[in-house]
Amino acid sequence: MSGIMNPEKLLYERMDLNSSKLLIPRDLYQRGLNRERVREIVENFNECVANEPKVSARDGNYYVFDGQHTIAARKMLNGGHDLPITCKVYRGLTPQDEAMLFAQQTGFSAKVYPGAKLRAMVFAGNPDAIAFKEATEKAGLTLAFNQTRGQNRIGCVATAYAEFKSVGEDIYSDALRIITAAWGGHKDSLRAETILGVTEFIKLYDEYDPRRLVSRCRRCDPMHIYRSSKASGDSLPAPQRYIFEVWKIYNGTSKANALPLKF
Repeated sequence: MSGIMNPEKLLYERMDLNSSKLLIPRDLYQRGLNRERVREIVENFNECVANEPKVSARDGNYYVFDGQHTIAARKMLNGGHDLPITCKVYRGLTPQDEAMLFAQQTGFSAKVYPGAKLRAMVFAGNPDAIAFKEATEKAGLTLAFNQTRGQNRIGCVATAYAEFKSVGEDIYSDALRIITAAWGGHKDSLRAETILGVTEFIKLYDEYDPRRLVSRCRRCDPMHIYRSSKASGDSLPAPQRYIFEVWKIYNGTSKANALPLKF
């Protein structure tokens, strides 16, 4: 199986499985347990709308790809003890199929955040997600699937992926190389505003000089684009505010090398 799959349109059987038998494949594609979410389910538990965990029967085991928080909540309601839980059990799924179904969760499921979703898509073999990850790593950076910025680590994975899809691999890669050459992978240079601004600037100004842009950016604090765009208020919509800041950095006071304002 591949591509978009709706688990409700796949064949499954309802089975009562003891919660001790239900495995959460966090080392492959599942997210960590959100205990706040578990407490929320417990406080508002309603049997009429409770999620039936979706489980893949594979290799003699039962892997949960949707419903781990409901399972944890039911155990909490049962005094922390294991108990039988009615599950929808699917057969014939590969781990990659499970990951894709996990990434496509809707309805009463806890929201799948961009980092977790993208990690699952990469594991599932989604070509765009894999190309995005590889392009990022070729630029000397990694994707923080937990969405926490760090040295050489992009936390705004949803923004970065959207830009990759919008402008294409070449422009996206050029933008990351500019950013890393200018600021050395400093975590504050890997904010969404900077990635958006530099990427969209390169897309708009194909006549720009990469060496000049790197040189000019090096003179600025890694937070400059973020701070300046915030200080400018709503005079321009995003991402034009961020492009405008990159444009000002690039031009400086030079008339000979100045680029025209195109928006």
